Amino acid sequence: MELLFIIGIIAIAIFLKWYRSPQQKGKRGEKRVAALLKKLSDDYYIINNAVFLTKNGTTQVDHVVVSKYGVFAIETKNYKGEIYGDDTREEWTQVIVTNVTYQRKWWKTYTYVTKNQMYNPVKQASGHAFRIKKILEDYNNLPVVPILVFVGSADISHVNSDKHVIYSEQLLSVIESYQNVYLSDADVQSVLHSLQVSNVSETIDNKMHVSYLNAAEKRRTNKVNAGICPKCGGTLVERRGKYGAFWGCSNYPRCRYTIT
Repeated sequence: MELLFIIGIIAIAIFLKWYRSPQQKGKRGEKRVAALLKKLSDDYYIINNAVFLTKNGTTQVDHVVVSKYGVFAIETKNYKGEIYGDDTREEWTQVIVTNVTYQRKWWKTYTYVTKNQMYNPVKQASGHAFRIKKILEDYNNLPVVPILVFVGSADISHVNSDKHVIYSEQLLSVIESYQNVYLSDADVQSVLHSLQVSNVSETIDNKMHVSYLNAAEKRRTNKVNAGICPKCGGTLVERRGKYGAFWGCSNYPRCRYTIT
């Protein structure tokens, strides 16, 4: 009986580690957004987990919404804590404050602050929109709108962006706020077909997609370590801003690449 109890505890610990992993948190966030998108009217068509080929590998878009009012490229983030960032920074910061109370001779509360860096998700969403725009190059006037949606308990009040950086409860109203008609019903089906044909999620497994991402990140890191701007090939120079020192491209303002 004691052995079964120990095995049960180990199994629970393994499950919790899996359940709390970033990959599983991300998948749960995507499922929540997918459920929200189902509430859109029949004028909207949804592609979840689309994977498109690029010259450097693949790009994965959490959700693509196609309508006569435009196409929406949606990036989902399931985070907690305070999120700091803007459109130009290469990385954003997640700050998690945890209060833990211990009892020794008396009760005492300790505050722990954890800071994590993430690749700028606005640039990520904008990159997805750019790739979709390339696929739909026959529709030059069709807007492809990047949307960054946060689910969970994240506080995004410290984010400064000209793009749609929103909470999940705002998603439908943002999409439905676009009311100018750009496509006929036949064109909507043509656009949808083009994206479905370009979607290689059925043939590219997640392991292969991750390997492409890792290779791209390695190329970017190697350039940054060599003092080369990975965006335009310029030289990275140290600058100072209101948030402290950072590295920026020598070709500013033509290139706005920065890294802290």
